[in-house]
Amino acid sequence: MAKIYLDGEFVPEDEAKISVFDHGLLYGDGVFEGIRAYDGYVFKLDEHLDRLYRSARAIKLEIPLDRDEMEEKILETLRVNGFEEAYIRPVVTRGTGSLGIDIESCTDPSVIIISKEWEALYGPELYEEGLNLLTTTIRNQPKDGLPPTVKHLNYLTNVLALMQANTWGADEALMLDTNGNVSEGGADNVFVYRKNAVYTPPVINNLPGITRDVVIDLLNDLGYQVKEENLGLAEVLTADEVFLSGTAAEVAPVAEIDGRKIGDGEPGELALQVKEEFGKITGTEETGTRISQST
Repeated sequence: MAKIYLDGEFVPEDEAKISVFDHGLLYGDGVFEGIRAYDGYVFKLDEHLDRLYRSARAIKLEIPLDRDEMEEKILETLRVNGFEEAYIRPVVTRGTGSLGIDIESCTDPSVIIISKEWEALYGPELYEEGLNLLTTTIRNQPKDGLPPTVKHLNYLTNVLALMQANTWGADEALMLDTNGNVSEGGADNVFVYRKNAVYTPPVINNLPGITRDVVIDLLNDLGYQVKEENLGLAEVLTADEVFLSGTAAEVAPVAEIDGRKIGDGEPGELALQVKEEFGKITGTEETGTRISQST
């Protein structure tokens, strides 16, 4: 049984508990990250920590660990559990407070670090066959409301979008923003290849993904310029290739959207090439932070 870091202690997962008055539970008031470790290295840990602390600042949440302490606790959680390959979920909640929404009642934020041995988000057959997406009626959160660029604990929009997609037999959701532009998947960023160019929505209407940045760099290395532009749904439906990226998803090709084949309805060559190149840079000292302590 894995051990969870919870406010300074490592406890068995079935004993890791927070108060029912924690505002993370009551109101989704908190932030989190999804991080991966490969072959003894935590992939892009610095970038994930940057985003975690940016998200916390955006909602005026003071994380009780400084950045170096958070990094060490993440690594220690992996060492305690003996994990060389894992999915890691650091969570910071506003902490215990009143039943009102006023943050002044919460004085002690909670830090939780979960690690779990977990393969890629979608099953192996979906990476071989390509995902089936449904454009949902659930619009992504407007940037002038609950900003989609902040990785906060309120994921109900994404939950509802995926629920609708699954109800209609799709593997994943495709969400539009409130202006009708393509935004993101249920938990992924979107890339579109059409007319020998690669496009991805600007991060003003979706989460600035760490894997998204990596994929852009890989595409540049392969000789492709990536254009960050608003995309209409028709531009995606008529693309030569579509693929998703994310920490949990890695690089996932799309075969069908809304009953329409993308390209020939098979994983595209570019998506497969990017997926292969992505696999080459994980589990290395150049892109990761070593889990084991230096000797």
